[in-house]
Amino acid sequence: MTTPRITSAHVIAAADRLRQYRIGKQRLDARIYHEKMWWRDRFGRDSQSYHPQTPTSAWLFNSISHKHADLCDNYPTCRILPREESDQASAQMLSDVIPVILKNCQFDQTYNLNAWSKLKHGMAAYGIFWDPTLASGLGDIAIRRVDILNLFWAPDVSHLQESPHLYLVSLEDTETLVERYHLTPEVSRQLETSGALPETGGSYFGTSTTYGDKTAVVDWYYKALNSEGREVVHFAKFTGNTLLYASENDPLYAEDGWYNHGKYPFVLDVLYPEEGTPEGFGLLAVGKNPQNYIDQLDGHLLTYANWASRVRFWAKKSLGVNPDNFLDLDNPIVEVEGDIDEEKLRQITLAPMDSGLSGLRQMKVEELKETTGVRDVSLGGTSGGVTSAAAITALQEAGSKTSRDCIAGTYAAFVEMVCQVIELVRQFYDGRRTFRITGKDNNYRFVRYSNQHLGQRTLGMGADGQPRYYLPIFDIDVSAECQNPSDRLGRNELMLKLYESGMLSEGQERAALRALSGMDFDGIATLRSTIEQHLNHHNNT
Repeated sequence: MTTPRITSAHVIAAADRLRQYRIGKQRLDARIYHEKMWWRDRFGRDSQSYHPQTPTSAWLFNSISHKHADLCDNYPTCRILPREESDQASAQMLSDVIPVILKNCQFDQTYNLNAWSKLKHGMAAYGIFWDPTLASGLGDIAIRRVDILNLFWAPDVSHLQESPHLYLVSLEDTETLVERYHLTPEVSRQLETSGALPETGGSYFGTSTTYGDKTAVVDWYYKALNSEGREVVHFAKFTGNTLLYASENDPLYAEDGWYNHGKYPFVLDVLYPEEGTPEGFGLLAVGKNPQNYIDQLDGHLLTYANWASRVRFWAKKSLGVNPDNFLDLDNPIVEVEGDIDEEKLRQITLAPMDSGLSGLRQMKVEELKETTGVRDVSLGGTSGGVTSAAAITALQEAGSKTSRDCIAGTYAAFVEMVCQVIELVRQFYDGRRTFRITGKDNNYRFVRYSNQHLGQRTLGMGADGQPRYYLPIFDIDVSAECQNPSDRLGRNELMLKLYESGMLSEGQERAALRALSGMDFDGIATLRSTIEQHLNHHNNT
């Protein structure tokens, strides 16, 4: 019997290292946790219990929801490009298959949820896994949202892949865990009665591994060298001091690691990165204090308005007026004893509110808009009588630089995810699978696909007379799946102006081609091709 490489001693060391990683991540966890509580108290299920006497406005919510709409408007899709001419057919097939895989993963929902996390907390994590339980036991790729609070990396790295070890802590049903891994009754009782692994869970887990019928389980990823000296990624799963699984102990994965691509199956999408760390911060860190100041000023202004809008009087005790009769507005006659004058009854008047207070509030609102990058023009508002669709689009483009920067970061993370998806296809898609490919006209076709075209290929003979091999490598071209309606409107108006200027008139083909050579807009290639075809037809006739 082969001696296992990973033993309980390694598990104890891994658990101790996890505690150190958690200590190094406490500052980030505390910030994200407090931001989640702040957001939930103001806008979530506990919003009714948040300081009832203090008004809460939604300026920051408006900024974040607008940015979220920008990210959803630019939901990414990809085109796979070959680096070798002989790989063109494989690249085209991947371009058809990858979107279907993402759809089967319900990536759109994961993208939507992570967009909120990225904007609010500055970080969103995706997990790209191979799940052998999917596709009726055949196995398939799964892309899941990962809570940053439950992911732990070395505190001295600038990129997630640089961490020598990586941990993901999750809660699993204890009974299911015992059945799945055939745990002994002794281990089962230990999970039910004791808190193994204290202080290893995320901020929501507290300080124990047992939560009623739940148990904290650690997915441990780490890098090691195989017998050839190549760095590979291995995977182990444990709870407490009990090892549930280790890829190094599995003959199928002992040499090449858990995933052949040699990377941790996690990708971070960061909004505002912090130098020297994988961490980032988001719009709550930037706009939370201005939002609090706005709400404080709103409270002062509304308190003053409440006082100023009420009619109240100074009255001497010897006034000789029955207060109940005086306050009864339905009683036309109020009887008094003696004379009434200004000395005995005088209305309470407040000095006019300083306009500087409302001006200060508006300044804080404008500050919040500027710092979060959501100005009025970004929301569709215009000034100065601007009505042209092209002009409005130009103003919105100029005011959406921060949104484009945010989207660019998301697209970079998307490229990393697609690269890992391709590598999982290369590793696990041994059998042929059927995919329904839907075209732009909603017609569809069925294709059968496997990884047979992604394996090693002969590059030629080396100087030593031995054959040289290579794995097909692809580039990822990312674009928005659906174009923004305002972008389409602006492009349509541009085409109308080109037509009205006579550039697209018959006989102006050469001038139009010269003008288009210095222009760049969506659809220019189709327009140029149409003009060239018309010019060639005119020359032939």
